Amino acid sequence: MSSHRLSKKGRYIAWATVGAAVVAGAGIAAQTSMAATTWPAQKTFTGRAFDTCTAPSAAAMKAWHTGFYGAAAVYVGGRNRGCAQPNLTASWVKSVNSVGWKLIPIYVGAQPPCQTGSNPEKLTATTAASLGSTDAADAVAKASALGMKAGSPIYLDMEPYDITNKSCNDAVLTYVRSFTKTLRAKIYRAGYYGFSSSSAKAIATATNKTDLPGNLWYALWDKQYTTTADWPWGSTQYTNHSRGHQYMVNSKESRGGYTITVDRDAWDAPVAVVG
Repeated sequence: MSSHRLSKKGRYIAWATVGAAVVAGAGIAAQTSMAATTWPAQKTFTGRAFDTCTAPSAAAMKAWHTGFYGAAAVYVGGRNRGCAQPNLTASWVKSVNSVGWKLIPIYVGAQPPCQTGSNPEKLTATTAASLGSTDAADAVAKASALGMKAGSPIYLDMEPYDITNKSCNDAVLTYVRSFTKTLRAKIYRAGYYGFSSSSAKAIATATNKTDLPGNLWYALWDKQYTTTADWPWGSTQYTNHSRGHQYMVNSKESRGGYTITVDRDAWDAPVAVVG
């Protein structure tokens, strides 16, 4: 598994602890509590995507654009981001976009107070709302500086935690709502990456849906390339191009002379607005 969020050991421990073509205008209905303004048309990609710790070089991205993958997730920021990003610049974004890649922006924000392991930024019940707002503002600034325009999604990365710990879960939801509300005020779509047994489950099963992200990217490592057959929650949730599924991790693959270890994703959700 890639080390782009927690360490390999940390992610496995956390996992065990908790139970181990472009389409314009789609998905806006899924974005609850949006600002009352005219939104740029959503760009949706449906197909295979990958995510990896460090954005590959532009040359590697060109070699990898063979038709198997059509989108790549990139870590635009966050104090808990696990890898340096020497390649990830505005010129890189422009270059890979011109080749035909669709990009999925991820932001590794504050992590839960009850999460195992140490992170540079952890939220608390007291700081959750303010951190959510400041982190979202930073996420928008980072994405915008890379050339990802208004109307783009930003996927907040939340690693596994004990969602049965009510005080911890409540703090996380407060943070996520604040992050989401701030993104939308800045005309960026809200997405969320989490685990089907914990962090994603907390969002999907929350009774109060106010200001929760409208796009859900769930980690379920069952090696099934689908966003429907293994969808863990109600079939009416996150429809209309609002789902991503991380279905395989640590896949070492070679294309065009470049070998990269990636996580594989089935994608049917928004991607960055570039160009």
